Amino acid sequence: MCGIVGLFLKDPALEPKLGAMLTDMLITMTDRGPDSAGIAIYSGAKDGLGKITIQSAQPEVDFKDLDLDLKEAIGQPVLLMEKSTHAVLEVPISQIEAARSALSHLRPNVKIMSVGDSIEIFKEVGLPRDVATRFQVAKMAGTHGIGHTRMATESAVTTMGAHPFSTGSDQCLVHNGSLSNHNGVRRELRRAGMTFETENDTEVAAAFISHKLQEGEGLGQAMEATLTDLDGFFTFVVGTKNGFGVVRDPIACKPAVMAETDQYVAFGSEYRALVNLPNIESARVWEPEPATVYFWER
Repeated sequence: MCGIVGLFLKDPALEPKLGAMLTDMLITMTDRGPDSAGIAIYSGAKDGLGKITIQSAQPEVDFKDLDLDLKEAIGQPVLLMEKSTHAVLEVPISQIEAARSALSHLRPNVKIMSVGDSIEIFKEVGLPRDVATRFQVAKMAGTHGIGHTRMATESAVTTMGAHPFSTGSDQCLVHNGSLSNHNGVRRELRRAGMTFETENDTEVAAAFISHKLQEGEGLGQAMEATLTDLDGFFTFVVGTKNGFGVVRDPIACKPAVMAETDQYVAFGSEYRALVNLPNIESARVWEPEPATVYFWER
């Protein structure tokens, strides 16, 4: 039993409040997942710059002079913005892969949370309120985001086992449920060149969609493929640079509710995650249908 939240803003006037709204939604889901929590924020791309979000168990060691070391390695300026155990590195888009490769040598204990033009992922072990406070999520602005509160069933309670999982540029996924064929799918994806950091079944789902997108399929097609190729009970919320999508398995035993107004589209595992959103009383509220893909993109 885990909790999922998602928010896609149609009204730019709400963008400064995205983090605050997502924080409130996430905290309401605490009893569905007190082990760990995480959030992905899409804050828009800067011309010519990309982002690498990283995590360290010893940030005072790993983050010290990292911007200078990376600048020397890639020959381009690097901006480091530290947030507790995480940091966001801004580097020229043309040097993203070079910076990522340099990181593995310069700071081998650092973990990469996400890479892309606009995505930032922050996740840690602990209660949702504590995790959100640690990273000051309520102060973050953006266009859309997804979050997750975890009650571990498939793997250990660790930072890397927390959601969201990001396995492609500006892509991430959160999951409520359990996959029964994740070991076999993981083997197939490894043969196709995908890499994995954990034994978590959700990372397999994220990599499955990333692989489909790399093969040229659209987001809708990739999400539809989960219905035939992934076995188990699941509700997935997928984040991309331009929006987010939702899909539930054909039995749909995991709870889910959505709301849409002229200002936003919102997702919650339960309706109480949505009750404090603006004008929720006038929203169109519905339960996503089983085996049906929904997605919104700008």
